[in-house]
Amino acid sequence: MSGLTNPKVRGARGLGRFEFSKAPSSRSSRLIQKGNRKPHFTTATTMDEEHIEKPSKRKRNAAKAKPKEQRQHSATKEAVADIEDLFSDKEIHKIRASLLDWYDHNQRDLPWRRITQTKEIPVKEEEGEGEGEGERERRAYGVWVSEVMLQQTRVQTVIDYYNRWMLKWPTLHHLAQASLEEVNEMWAGLGYYRRARFLLEGARMIVAGGDGFPKIVSSLLKVPGIGDYTAGAIASIAFKEVVPVVDGNVIRVLARLKAISANPKDKVTVKKFWKLAAQLVDPHRPGDFNQSLMELGATLCTPLNPSCSSCPVSGECRALAISKLDKLVLITDYPAKSIKLKQRHEFSAVCVVEISGRQDLIEGDQSNSVFLLVKRPDEGLLAGLWEFPSVMLGKEEALTRRRNEMNCFLKKSFRLDPQRTCSILLREDVGEFTHIFSHIRLKVYVELLIVHLKGDMSDLFSMRDGENTTWKCVDRQALSSLGLTSGVRKVYTMVQKFKQNRLSTASAAARKRTSSKKSGLS
Repeated sequence: MSGLTNPKVRGARGLGRFEFSKAPSSRSSRLIQKGNRKPHFTTATTMDEEHIEKPSKRKRNAAKAKPKEQRQHSATKEAVADIEDLFSDKEIHKIRASLLDWYDHNQRDLPWRRITQTKEIPVKEEEGEGEGEGERERRAYGVWVSEVMLQQTRVQTVIDYYNRWMLKWPTLHHLAQASLEEVNEMWAGLGYYRRARFLLEGARMIVAGGDGFPKIVSSLLKVPGIGDYTAGAIASIAFKEVVPVVDGNVIRVLARLKAISANPKDKVTVKKFWKLAAQLVDPHRPGDFNQSLMELGATLCTPLNPSCSSCPVSGECRALAISKLDKLVLITDYPAKSIKLKQRHEFSAVCVVEISGRQDLIEGDQSNSVFLLVKRPDEGLLAGLWEFPSVMLGKEEALTRRRNEMNCFLKKSFRLDPQRTCSILLREDVGEFTHIFSHIRLKVYVELLIVHLKGDMSDLFSMRDGENTTWKCVDRQALSSLGLTSGVRKVYTMVQKFKQNRLSTASAAARKRTSSKKSGLS
């Protein structure tokens, strides 16, 4: 281990954006001693000048004579050449055998794996031998759904959603016949709703094409919403194509195996990780190997508390070796922590409009009431989903200004005008909360508006000016079972709690009045 160095030590060299150290092999040492071809760099435990091989004077002068841009291009080419072959054959075989053995004995029991756990067939044999086309497509569909759901979402959260999804749409053809509204309702709560829309669009495209489920990466990439990672997962797990997958877990494992402390979000860096992953894929069990690599990152090689003592490839882990030599270096230093983008702050006023069939307000009685829902535009954030009427605000606004903005929206879109078309039974400010998106902190102001229409509902809404607004009215039971986003559900929950508190207060006041009357009579 004398050749390992701390990448943080002043003077340590890196390849392009890949900052790591590499112990010279005995063969390289012999070549250096003989004066033959020199490696791009050599390293030692200390960074003394005598351990660093210097270029000859002629080469130094030639480098100075080259234009700066040309020298940079040459350095980049050398870095790429080195990175492309970081794993030796011995390392590759050792990592493959260790990971697959560990995975066979320790993999988690997950529902999407139960339909993919057929015996993997070596690629030299006829693909899919012993199983029908329908079985292979069912396996590919299950992998696709699970991988899309698992993007940006925890495994434990996904399990219930996956089971419900597969129960409702067990095959690609079942999904292709669903409506977007049905899919959104099933997806409600998972977030990143564009993923659900792409699943539906992709299913329809594959079924309409009539050629069956795409089996190779190049064909899978033509399906809406399928990128490099998802294509690699489907092709390797379902169809045994020998291709890599790279997600956050894989990047973390590879970065630690080779002590790569580069920015994992950098596009050039990501490409290099794909090349590293491609070296390791087992040609006989590509799907299992890819899953083992992801499983290792998800369960042992975690971001903050890696379990190195239980890791099946700890003997090949350069980050672990460096950390043992230098206590200032931690395993978690690899890969480098990327800088999170600052979230922008936005503000929204939401009005829960309840249309009552009664002319007076009876606390706690919603039997004759419906709620107004508005469909969001088909493009942009939360596209095509249902919500309560809302307006965006340029900044934090007082209650009066918020109500003025909401009044204009309701009047223009639905002709809800207290002066002419409806009477207000109750209007109360309910509260506020902050809803977090990946790139937005949205402050939401919530109010409740209960109205009684002066005319027939169908006539009123048919005369509205906002022709581009899609709306519907649903009763409380339908609203409770409707697939709504977590933000919309939070609004509704706040309103329901507000009503309960108001009802409790009214009941307590009524009991007090009754008690006072009885006391006066006695």
